[in-house]
Amino acid sequence: MNVDKAKKRIAKQVKKGFHGYPLISLAYFGKSPDSASEVVISFISEEGAAAQEQKFSCEQDAREDETIQSILVKIIERADVATVLETEGVSLGG
Repeated sequence: MNVDKAKKRIAKQVKKGFHGYPLISLAYFGKSPDSASEVVISFISEEGAAAQEQKFSCEQDAREDETIQSILVKIIERADVATVLETEGVSLGG
């Protein structure tokens, strides 16, 4: 899937806002605010449940990596979630 198409599909889900559970959240991490070398996707099945996390990392910016963005779309679709949340920007770390 084209990286721009994948990013638009994710953004569309995020714009819908909170609609309950199950929920997926996305957070990007990097050594600088300009580049995310890692993305953490968390799945929460119901309120109060422990989050299941999966990390993806790459050498370049994960937000522009076609493979990673396509995987995120597939995970969101297959999990059939009610809510997709995304932490804005890049957190330092990773």
